[in-house]
Amino acid sequence: MEMINTLYKPTTLAKKLIVLAICGCSFAMNAQEKKLNSKKPTIDYSAYKADKVEMNRKIDSLISVMTLTEKLGQLNLPSSGDFTTGQAKSTDVAKKIEEGKIGGLFNIKTVEKIREVQKIAVEKSRLKIPLIFGMDVIHGYETTFPIPLGLSTSWDMALIEKTAQMAAMEASADGINWTFSPMVDVSRDPRWGRVSEGNGEDAYLGGEIAKAMVRGYQQDDLSKSNTILACVKHFALYGASEAGRDYNTVDMSRIRMYNDYLPPYKAAIEAGVGTVMASFNEVDGIPATGNKWLLTDLLRDQWDFDGFVVTDYTGINEMIAHGMGDLQTVAALALNAGVDMDMVGEGFVSTLEKSLSEDKVSEESIDTAVRRILEAKFQLGLFEDPYRYTDKERADSEIFTSVNRKFAREVASQSMVLLKNENNVLPIKRSGTIAVVGPLANASNNMAGTWSVATPQDKSVSVLDGIKSAVGNSAKVLYAKGSNLSYDKEFEARGTAFGKDIPRDGRSDEEMLKEAVSIASKSDVIVAAIGEAAEMSGESSSRTDISIPKAQRDLLQALVKTGKPVVLVLFNGRPLVLTEEDKTVPAILDVWFAGSETGDALADVLFGDVNPSAKITATFPRNVGQIPIYYNHKNTGRPLENKEGEFVKFRSNYLDVRNEPLYPFGYGLSYTTFSYKNLSLSTEQLAENETLKISVDITNSGNHDGKEVVQLYVRDLVGSVTRPVKELKGFQKIFLKKGEMKTVTFELSVEDLKFYNSSLEHIYELGDFEVFVGTNSADDSLRTSFELVK
Repeated sequence: MEMINTLYKPTTLAKKLIVLAICGCSFAMNAQEKKLNSKKPTIDYSAYKADKVEMNRKIDSLISVMTLTEKLGQLNLPSSGDFTTGQAKSTDVAKKIEEGKIGGLFNIKTVEKIREVQKIAVEKSRLKIPLIFGMDVIHGYETTFPIPLGLSTSWDMALIEKTAQMAAMEASADGINWTFSPMVDVSRDPRWGRVSEGNGEDAYLGGEIAKAMVRGYQQDDLSKSNTILACVKHFALYGASEAGRDYNTVDMSRIRMYNDYLPPYKAAIEAGVGTVMASFNEVDGIPATGNKWLLTDLLRDQWDFDGFVVTDYTGINEMIAHGMGDLQTVAALALNAGVDMDMVGEGFVSTLEKSLSEDKVSEESIDTAVRRILEAKFQLGLFEDPYRYTDKERADSEIFTSVNRKFAREVASQSMVLLKNENNVLPIKRSGTIAVVGPLANASNNMAGTWSVATPQDKSVSVLDGIKSAVGNSAKVLYAKGSNLSYDKEFEARGTAFGKDIPRDGRSDEEMLKEAVSIASKSDVIVAAIGEAAEMSGESSSRTDISIPKAQRDLLQALVKTGKPVVLVLFNGRPLVLTEEDKTVPAILDVWFAGSETGDALADVLFGDVNPSAKITATFPRNVGQIPIYYNHKNTGRPLENKEGEFVKFRSNYLDVRNEPLYPFGYGLSYTTFSYKNLSLSTEQLAENETLKISVDITNSGNHDGKEVVQLYVRDLVGSVTRPVKELKGFQKIFLKKGEMKTVTFELSVEDLKFYNSSLEHIYELGDFEVFVGTNSADDSLRTSFELVK
């Protein structure tokens, strides 16, 4: 009793119940709820600062005095909506918090509002258990970085980790202590809108980014007030939805799962991620939210995950439409599968009491889920100080600062991919007349991209403003919108949701085009800001036609016909079909949606202050018929062996298009050039207990200082199961001054050569391997081989 009394000053009745619980005796908790709810034990928060053993003892004592209603409340994560400060007490949410029916909230921000709600939990509820506050902090908070797909093209793990760390600092300063990030879903289908939120098509690179993001958010101590709990999502396989249609069926072999899709989630677990979000899709015919093999056998038993699992938005309820049963059935299915927290659906709080009485779930399963939620709150330091994330001074001094914005500008410029630069059109000069044209040229509210829920969109820097600021009085800048986003008004409206509307011009298409051509003809260079609007990618934004909308393609070709040099500044949340543009436009710079500092960062690259060094992490197809297309495919029994793209009958190819993509994985140009020479191995026979060193000389052979992403690929030539034609096994981003040479060295061990075989054993096999080092996945100019021996 001494330990428990350090936490509470319980009533006589509560003491009796505590003793019964400790002795292992059974009693009817529900029968006592009214009496218990009228008693309010006092918690000494200072007693919660303890090691894990002590934490577990205290959680045991807390669970022992919780009613079933309070337990189920901890598993409930509703969306609060927004409210005016001072009105929280009068809301339905406040009443539920006071009754112990809510464990956390999301979609609420600012320290004033969060403090007001937290105060209800720790001062008005019976057990005074603090709430956890979550938000979709996906690629920054108010200071916004490039969308995740764009950020991944930097191939810079230190940079990526720092973006997550800064996002955590800002979000925690505003009251948030849990983010639903990183999203690590591998996707090979750019029709899927949420490819914008992931890291591309490669499991190895995706895993490295997953680890960097988790480290950035959580650092080495979650109890620090400037760190937040990370949540890896969407577990699992969400990026493989059929036809690229969001929420659609996923069906694949286990061997493909283990080798190609699961590694990034596992990497996040190994990095210590605190929470996991179940995906919407089914896995092996059972929705992930109710899939015990996925959430318990794999996640906990095989991978040793010890955090908590949360559903996606109404994920439990959506299993009804999947055909898994009514709400009571699917809620029980989710709990028994390993779900701990129910986001929004309230299936747990409304049905688990009945399921418990019918022996469809056990109180042990409920207690286990409650324990996991409480452990997270302990780790965040909320029991020590429930207001640790509501410091008004931090909110005023650490969010959207000039220092943060300067870093965001740097990150944005490091994430822009130069896809084409014929005749060195780029960089352009700060002189003469520059035409800035396109529906995305003056659209600051679209610069941050999708899932930028905390971004002050009106403060983002547009393309037009960035260029004007960069040139000052040294050049003349002319602007014309040129076209609407699309000829189709309804399509345009669907792609400009959530406050990201680009008002349609009242003039005719012909008038707008005429104006654009007129100013372009008077200019020395044309910057065409063209592509997708911010919400044309993201959740529920799948597309079957992934080309630039026709209205903008017509504008672009009219600009090209002026004969003036054209720079296509491409906005996109996915790889697009750019076959026509690649043939006709001299320079293409992919800026994705580069965040709150897009315009200034773009100007840095356009005018040569920053040399582009990003490389794509998702393959760009020649047309939509090539999808799915990805670099690490397997061979067939009848491979097309010529490199010219010529059709060969009875070989694996198409009648109407060559096999190769327009731009391969890892591709990206620079204002300078790099030469690769002298590929060498430390040995041609690698023993199982040895490490292979692979070295190559890289020289900056161009006229600008620059960065290069040196990429290492390996091919396992003979295996017990078929193996990919090439797999990324390492990369290094290096900086070279003009004329400078560096020797880059990679190391490989048998751990790097492992794969899952048909029995799902993680093994390596002796035999021959090819090694490729180059500037992208299609670069075979430097290759050698080694043999793995006993």
